[in-house]
Amino acid sequence: MYKILYNKKISSTSYEIAVEAPFVINKCIPGQFAIVMTYEDSERIPLTIYDYDKEKGLLYLIYQVVGASTLELTNAKKYLYSVSGPLGNSNEICKNPEKYKGKRIVYVAGGVGIAPVYPQVKYLKEHGIESDVIYGARSRDMLIIRNKIQDVARKVYYVTDDGSYGKKGFVTDALKKRIKDYDICVSIGPVIMMKNVSLLTKEYNVKTIVSMNPLMVDGSGMCGACRCEVDGKSKFACTDGPEFDGHKVNFDLAMKRMNIYKEEEKIKLDEMKKRNENG
Repeated sequence: MYKILYNKKISSTSYEIAVEAPFVINKCIPGQFAIVMTYEDSERIPLTIYDYDKEKGLLYLIYQVVGASTLELTNAKKYLYSVSGPLGNSNEICKNPEKYKGKRIVYVAGGVGIAPVYPQVKYLKEHGIESDVIYGARSRDMLIIRNKIQDVARKVYYVTDDGSYGKKGFVTDALKKRIKDYDICVSIGPVIMMKNVSLLTKEYNVKTIVSMNPLMVDGSGMCGACRCEVDGKSKFACTDGPEFDGHKVNFDLAMKRMNIYKEEEKIKLDEMKKRNENG
């Protein structure tokens, strides 16, 4: 059992959880993820490592309620049954910061995609590399950890679909205005967003890294749900990634795979909501 310090709501659909898991954070590098289980009979939930305190052995995770498993996780107040990690491959820039010094880097985040972006920007700043962030969401209340990302980024450009914060529009609008200022783009968020960012950066020949963590289910490579096509070859987001060359990912196939279990997920979510209502 893993002690929870807090499990709090930070937006209309997002939560931040802090848990004691020193072995997970001792060797982690930004870009990797952990797998949590709320109870013994719960499903495994892969979540990107958002932040950590190595002195206190604390692991911080951000998750969005999108299905039955994440809704169940909101009920955890004292302990998690299981926490395992770090898993997956770390971000290539964070793994080799000296190699990227002098490069002009921009991160493009959508929604809760800012959670895996934050530790990378923070890590790079600690290693003498400044980077900019373009952060988009549907509306102001969906923008999370604004103060934290502003503390570590050189500049932050906000965009919202409804114009309630920052500029009205999409992250690609903000990126296109400044794309000639950058050598490398890292994009993390909804698959359709990463596809559109990659199409834009390919046009301008800007190296692009994307994270395919939205495809992950089990996080061990056993279920096959996160299989994706990269440069014409099958890859698993959880074991081969989660980050890949954005110009080589078949995003259309990835989006089709994400829709396979949509109806079953809705049924499970409705069942979990009823259980919560009935106590």
